[in-house]
Amino acid sequence: MRHFGHIPSAVRTGLFHREPVEFTPDSPARTLAVALGATLYSPATRPRLADAVRKQAGRGVVSMVLCLEDSISDAEVEAGEANLVRHFADLAADPAARTRPSGEPAAGTVTDADTATDLPLLFIRVREPRQITDLVDRLGASARLLSGFVLPKFTETRGRAFLEALADAERTSGRRLFAMPVLESPELLHLETRAETLAGIASITDKYRDRVLALRLGVTDFCSAYGLRRSPDMTAYDIKIVANVIADVVNVLGRSDGTGFTVTGPVWEYFRPGERMFKPQLRRSPFLEGRAEDLRTALIEHDLDGLLREIELDRANGLLGKTCIHPTHVVPVHALSVVSHEEWSDAQDILRPDRDGGGVLRSAYTNKMNEVKPHRAWAERTLLRAEVFGVAKEDVGFVDLLTAGLAG
Repeated sequence: MRHFGHIPSAVRTGLFHREPVEFTPDSPARTLAVALGATLYSPATRPRLADAVRKQAGRGVVSMVLCLEDSISDAEVEAGEANLVRHFADLAADPAARTRPSGEPAAGTVTDADTATDLPLLFIRVREPRQITDLVDRLGASARLLSGFVLPKFTETRGRAFLEALADAERTSGRRLFAMPVLESPELLHLETRAETLAGIASITDKYRDRVLALRLGVTDFCSAYGLRRSPDMTAYDIKIVANVIADVVNVLGRSDGTGFTVTGPVWEYFRPGERMFKPQLRRSPFLEGRAEDLRTALIEHDLDGLLREIELDRANGLLGKTCIHPTHVVPVHALSVVSHEEWSDAQDILRPDRDGGGVLRSAYTNKMNEVKPHRAWAERTLLRAEVFGVAKEDVGFVDLLTAGLAG
């Protein structure tokens, strides 16, 4: 699979200075953590779940969470588990589904994915640790399509049991399985327990570092603890209680010194009915003069202007990727994840071998200072994102990428 792999190669060639690379479920964890992008959640009880997974894969989704937790009622859990087992078997029976060999992870390679029908990275969000081993046993051979589990309301105490169950499931299945803990507990939100909770989470995730792919933020639960809900014209960063928690999570768990993890952006709750709501607008103005204003109007009309601002603020605050609950959110997240030619040029200059000793240089775009040592960590992160999401051509902007992604 690859980002923007659902659009024709001729279109990609016109958009990218460097195209996104292909990756597989067995690519290195460092690559997959960045490649998650817009992770689309779906209730595990959907009657045509396998068809929904295939459909979203064809629209550019590369990671999905099939949820047995808050998205379904307590009474639906047993049926949801059975539904997952049944539809994983359906997906595994498809000859086009990627098989996952056991053994050491294979590095991603660059190939033409135009005709690929690879499934997204698939994760199951469970409620209790016992579900991890039980589901892996029940999935049987179809567990080869499973990339891991999402662990809710994660703290050191609660998380330990989840991670031990994951390790057991990995040993019995013989397959690499990742954890994505969700940071959403009241202990993390409340000021008097936050530091201790963060220290505990840091300790347990460090112990199981090889199995923790990314940390996810449960901002809806944070707001719930105070009876809050942000409106469509507000981002998570406008809610100060939430913004403070995000800052502290990144401070402790998102460091670039080798101790941190990828921390993903919070969910955007708003959408309008219809997965292809931009299609009429795009048919009127694909790649035409004035398309930026047309598309901007469409975004505002459909309550996504706030989403775009929040995605930008996510990255500015050290977050990468985003939890999504509607397919229309996926392409904007991916379009804003592409590295601009200017960013790539700066990162390349900073990481030149002859600059190991440090120093300051003027950017190739002659509009900023690049200070080699302080900007090195940023440059390394930028080039990893460039590998996975690609580098746009100099004259290609967000609107071009969004239009192509939606039209694909």
